[in-house]
Amino acid sequence: MRLQIDPAGVLESPTRPYPILIVHYGVPVEIDCERGGQTHRGISVHGDIDIVPAGMRSYWHLYKRDCALVVRLSPDLLVDAAANLGIAASDAILLNRFQVRDPKLEHLAWALKADMDAGFGSGSLYTESIGVAIACQLLSDHSVAASVARRAQPVALLGFRLRRVVAFIEDNLSSDVSLADIATASGLSVSHCQRAFRAAMGISLHQYVIRRRVEQARTLLGQTRLSLAEVACAVGFSHQSHLATHMRRLLDVSPAELRRKMTDRYTT
Repeated sequence: MRLQIDPAGVLESPTRPYPILIVHYGVPVEIDCERGGQTHRGISVHGDIDIVPAGMRSYWHLYKRDCALVVRLSPDLLVDAAANLGIAASDAILLNRFQVRDPKLEHLAWALKADMDAGFGSGSLYTESIGVAIACQLLSDHSVAASVARRAQPVALLGFRLRRVVAFIEDNLSSDVSLADIATASGLSVSHCQRAFRAAMGISLHQYVIRRRVEQARTLLGQTRLSLAEVACAVGFSHQSHLATHMRRLLDVSPAELRRKMTDRYTT
């Protein structure tokens, strides 16, 4: 697992003997991709997931700098997960997927990233457990064995509207956006937008915005010399105490403590 940052331009990713999960991180980026005889073009937003099966070469055209969490999956892990799920080896083949939304996979990926940011302090058992959960979810929803109807329904319900919502949130994290603003961006009513978003993401719009603001604040605390008050303002909190409250709730650490830990890690 690694956080990969690629500059704008053309990128070729070689074939690998193992599948990888690519979770887009940060600001929206326009991307063209060719993989497995299929092509895709779209705006990749925070949380979008690409699934690259083993033995598949990828070609990417990035229109600006892109950040992604790349998770390598052990073939043996998939074999064991298939056996536990009762899936035949012939059906335990991952599908080539472009920019899908999967709240379960996304949650697991962010848990891995949080552990990586903390220097993998939770131990190998924790990492392996998340790996098993990722393998099971991939086989359940993104393999030959997966139910086509169950897989297609969420995409048909939201599709491009979900991407609009997530992209709008990313572009306006520092602003005092309202539910009405977000619903307008989606082209839906406020109530419909709220219900559809929760169904697709497993979290309310308000909770998602707060989580993204805290995640962006964590990045700024580690990469800038902005004061705590300036960081809070930059990610849309009206006061640094609001940032501290939500960061303690979500990350179990205060902004000052987090900055101190990140500084100590880079200076030792």
